[in-house]
Parts: sequence; C-alpha cells; structure tokens
Amino acid sequence: MKHVRSLLSLHSAFALSRLCFRSLLFGIAVTTMPIATSSLFADTPDAVAYDVVIYGGTSAAITTAVQTKRMGKSVIVVCPDKHLGGLTSGGLGWTDSGNKNAVGGLSRDFYHRVWKHYQNPDAWNWQPQSEFGTRNQSPPGPDGDGGTMWVFEPHVAEQIFDDWMAEYQIPVFRDQWIDRSPGGVVMRNGRIESFRTQSGQTYRGKMFVDVTYEGDLMAAAGIDYHVGREAAKKYDESFGGVQTGVFHHAHFFAKPISPYVVPNDPASGLLPRISADPPGNFADGDNRVQAYCFRMCLTNVEANRRPFPRPAGYDASQYELLLRVFESGWRDQFKKFDRMPNHKTDTNNHGPFSTDNIGMNFDYPDADYDRRREIIAEHETYQKGLMYFMANDPRVPAEVRNAMSKWGLPKDEFPDTDGWPHQLYVREARRMIGEYIMTEHDCLDKKPTPDSIGMGSYTLDSHNVQRYVTPDGWVQNEGDVGVHTPRAYEIAFGSIVPKKSQCQNLLVPVCVSSSHMAFGSIRMEPVFMVLGQSAATAACLSIDQDQPVQDLPYETLKKRLVDDGQVLELESTDEHPSNKMEGVVIDDSRAILKGAWTPSHTNKPFVDSGYRHNRNMADGGISATFQTPLDTGRYRVRMSYPPNSNRATQVPVTVVHDGGETTIRINQRQRPSVDGLFVDLGIFSFTDSGVVRVDTQDTDGFVVIDAVQFRKLDE
Repeated sequence: MKHVRSLLSLHSAFALSRLCFRSLLFGIAVTTMPIATSSLFADTPDAVAYDVVIYGGTSAAITTAVQTKRMGKSVIVVCPDKHLGGLTSGGLGWTDSGNKNAVGGLSRDFYHRVWKHYQNPDAWNWQPQSEFGTRNQSPPGPDGDGGTMWVFEPHVAEQIFDDWMAEYQIPVFRDQWIDRSPGGVVMRNGRIESFRTQSGQTYRGKMFVDVTYEGDLMAAAGIDYHVGREAAKKYDESFGGVQTGVFHHAHFFAKPISPYVVPNDPASGLLPRISADPPGNFADGDNRVQAYCFRMCLTNVEANRRPFPRPAGYDASQYELLLRVFESGWRDQFKKFDRMPNHKTDTNNHGPFSTDNIGMNFDYPDADYDRRREIIAEHETYQKGLMYFMANDPRVPAEVRNAMSKWGLPKDEFPDTDGWPHQLYVREARRMIGEYIMTEHDCLDKKPTPDSIGMGSYTLDSHNVQRYVTPDGWVQNEGDVGVHTPRAYEIAFGSIVPKKSQCQNLLVPVCVSSSHMAFGSIRMEPVFMVLGQSAATAACLSIDQDQPVQDLPYETLKKRLVDDGQVLELESTDEHPSNKMEGVVIDDSRAILKGAWTPSHTNKPFVDSGYRHNRNMADGGISATFQTPLDTGRYRVRMSYPPNSNRATQVPVTVVHDGGETTIRINQRQRPSVDGLFVDLGIFSFTDSGVVRVDTQDTDGFVVIDAVQFRKLDE
C-alpha cells in the first residue's frame, strides 16, 4: 500500500472550496465530505494528537465518531476498509434487533434516516412504494417525523453513513491496516500513546476506540481476550461449550444422511465439508468459532440482475452433501430470502447446508492478514459456487434450479465487486476479557447488571460451529443455539473497557467482554452502534476529567447518555413475566433442552417472551427438563402452555419427586384451567431440587413448553 502524502497538500484547496471528493482505492484516502478549515489536515497525522482515534470502519465507527464530534472533541477514523458501515452497509439489511424500543440515541437516528430516505418517491427504482408497504417500519409521531425503518438496501446504508461523516466533517483514512507486530502499538504508563499502520503512518491520541469485528487494536495492545467457546462450567451457563444434540433452529440434518462418498461406506472417505474430528464432550469449551458467510443482496428483477457467476476454482463436488439433503425431501432453501425495498433481499443462511461455511474459519480471529485474505477468498468461492450450483447443476431438483436461476446479484449494489458484498459476516472473533464479563445470566435476567450503557434484547444466537459424524454414522451440525431473552437487558459499562491494569484509555464496543453465549445476543448491528456512542461519551468525559476511563463516575456518564437519548433501562412488556409470579418459575429459556425445539411467540398467553415447540416431531430424542433448587417441602407444581387446535392431546409430563416419578398426560388443545395459563400437575414433596420433564415420543401433534411453577405450600 502506497502512502499518498500529496493528499495532505490539498488542505488549502479544500478549505477554500469545501469540495467533496471520492475516496481513493489505494493508499490513504479520505471519505467523501466537505473539509472545514482546521488543523486536522495542516500536518500529517504523525504530528497530530487527536482527542479520540477510532480504529475500524464498522457501523459502530460512525456513531463513535459522530458522538465524539458532538461533544466538541477532535476525532479521526482509521480503518482497513474501503467502505464505511461494516455489515450494515455490507448486505445485512434485515436488521436483527429484538425489542426496537431498546434502541436509542444515534443508533435509532440511523434507522430514522433510513425511513426518511424511503419517504422520497425517487428512492423506489424497481418497485412501487405502495407494493412494499410499511413492513419493518415504525410510524412517525404526531409531528409527522420520527419514524424508523429497519430494512434497507446496502447502498442506502453506506450513503447515510458517508453523509453523516460529511455533516460532521470527520476525517476518515481508509485502507489503513494496523501493524500488529511488536511495536505497532506504543504503550506508556498503562495507556496507548499511538499505533502504526502497515503504510508507515502513525496515529496519536488521548483516547482510542477499537470498533473492528476482529479486535485487532485491542489484541495488539496486549489486552486479554478469548477466542472460541468457554466451557459451560466457566460461568455456570446452561448453553456454554459444545452443544451436540441441541437443535434450536432448523439448521440441522432432520433425517439420517450418510457423510461418506459412497453412502454408508466409511472406507470411501468423507464428503467435502465434513470434519473427521470428534465434536468434543458436551458442555466442554473449545477454540472453534461460529460459522461466517456473506449476507448477499439478491434481486429477481431481470433488468437489474446479474446471473450467479461461476467462480474461479469452482468444484461441484463441494456440494454433494446438499444434493443428499435435496434427495431427503428438504425444500426450504428460500426461507431466508428476507425482502428489502426494490425487489431485493438480504439472503442469510438457512437449513443444514447453506451459506454458512461451517468449520472453515477457526483460525480467522488470530490469523495474520494474508491468512485472513485466504479465508475470505475461500468463503467467497464456496458461497458463489453454492449459488451457481443451485441455479445451474442438472442434478439439483428442477423446481429448485428453475426458481434459483431467477435470482442473481443486483447491478446497482456493490459496483466495485460486481454485486458481491464487500464485508464477510464475521459473526464472532475475539472477545475482550475486561472489567466486567457479560454472560447468559445478564441476558436472561438471572442477575442484575451494573452500570448500564445500553441494552440488548435479541435471542442468544449462535450459528453452527462444526459439521461432524455422529456415533451412529450420520452427518450432523453442532453449535446452533437460540435462547430467547425474557426482556431487554442492560449492558454493563465494564464490558467495553479493559482491565485498568492493562490499559486506561481504550474502549472496545464491538469485541465486547462477554461469554460466547452472551455475545450471541449482543453482536447485533444496532447494539454495536449504541455501544459506539456510549464508548465515545465515556472517552470524551474521561478526557474532560483527566482520568482513566475505568475511573469515570458512572452517574456522570449515565446523565450524558440519557440526555443524548440512549435507552439504559426498559420495563418488560411481557404480559406474564416470570419474576412477578409466586413461587419459583422456570421459563423455557432456562430449560435443559434435548433435541430440536423451535422458539415461537405466535399464540398467547405465555410466560415471559415466548415458548417453544417440537415442530410436530414425535421423537423420543426430543425432551425438555425444568430443574431448579428448592427448599425441602411440599409444592404445588404447575405447567403453562398456550393452547391451539394443532397441539398434542397426550403430552407426557413427568414430575421427579421424593416418592419417585409421576407422569401426567396433558391435552394441550384445551385451555389451561388456572387463569388460562397454567395447568395443575399435582402436589409433591421435594428435597433440595425439583425436576419436571416433558417428552414428545408418540405424541399426536405439536408439543409446547413454556414454563413450570413450583409453589411451596404452607406447612
């Protein structure tokens, strides 16, 4: 990469004419924006110390930079990317947000700006606005403004980000890769003084914010971090570590499929993309990482469609396992073609063999840049090949092939990469080990979380981690976990700052200090933007008070966050919250699940935020156990479920008590007799703990699990 110092000599011309210019593709490039007369470009960055230096170009970079400028501080964005916005402008236009009321501040303002864009008739090039309607939008307020829209085209998101940076005249130096070798980050007295990029440029500042998906500045500064999954016992989590046999979504092999080149013949070897390694012991930790993919933007508008390209190195044998999935009768490949404006999609992984490139990214988080480029290129070849295969290979069922061939890459998105997204979906890489570690206990409301700086609410969501051979000789996926949060939860200030003993002027709002399970919920783009704003606020206040960021009084931080529209707490909107009920109530989100249970909230009433069902699979391998410590005594035990005409009529529910086991058969088509919510299972004696197990074998409809209540009787 060549350092283009001549850009800096243009300062006077910019100051006089306030011209805008497009970022160069090589060397140091400054984002399109008018440049105000200031000292920012009077010298090279080598000679300038900024108040806040931001490393990374994700959506969090934007809110961090804007908030810093709004607080009157000098700021610069240094990023390895050529495009701003990360996944938000890189194809992820179907926003995973959970409770949208938990999104405030600049993050919400972004979605308001999206809404405003699509109020303009000129925004609708390939589809009438009336046809798209108001899906995934919140209405404006009484003044006709304030609406939000949570689905959008990639180029719209990028333009909003570029315009935002121009509005605040924030310099962006693109295609700048931090030097991760020893000495690349200069530390002095527990603080980052500067960092160097591979181009030889040095960036100095009072405070630093790492907003990359990989946490490269954090790691280069010597901050503790974790890669992979902690063992369940590490933080006493229910879903930590290896999760063989747990199928919370539809991304597993529901029917037996042979993993071997010659079906049922181990001597013939494994098909491609199946690991020969054992999956590991249940609940043990490992260094494996959940799968990555590209969030493709596709279109079926012929005039705007590029046919799926045949990538260099295409190998149809890589998709042999998918053919076997089709042969098993599976036909759900279009279920995650989530619709965007102008007849486009955000296409995500769905099913047992899809866009997630399972098992091919384990070394990505700590890999050097050359190895990361190899991994990204392999992911691109795999996914382009997958789409080409489904649209063209004659062995693909005709109804799939014909339907897929009507889709392709849009001509008006990602023009410099022929319609292919510029950002790999790095769902998880490094996670800092900071002052506070967020775990499932925070997300599932099992304990209070201190010093809120924002909120999350999305499901604790991990995509598959590995594809392996079961002891029975079939192929299976592992790692796909989805646990509903009972309410929007607080995110602790301590989770975005390192330990004070390691660094006193760094904030990390993306590679948040958290367990694998907690990060599965936190890792949503709206949350990253929320945390970016909070990180900037803390950085600026720490400068004002001339103190380590860890010593910033929380009440000072809280006041400014609230004043700027951040949402730090939110009352539950659940109609039947478990924490308001008598006795001990165990929600389905805390049950020990075996087999495939699908989350839902379609039918009411239910406890907390939803329930689960077995997808009408009368399988002895599917069960749920509700277990909790209890004081010794006699308890009335009840079970809740939302009734429906498609439910099973003889659901076996077993209570394990001091006298043995008692099985009760429940007709879940009937309305529960206690307040329409619970059904009595009986009165039982327990010593130390209570256990209720719901089985599904030989049932005649959907089996639903929601909650179990233990109410101690007065002696």
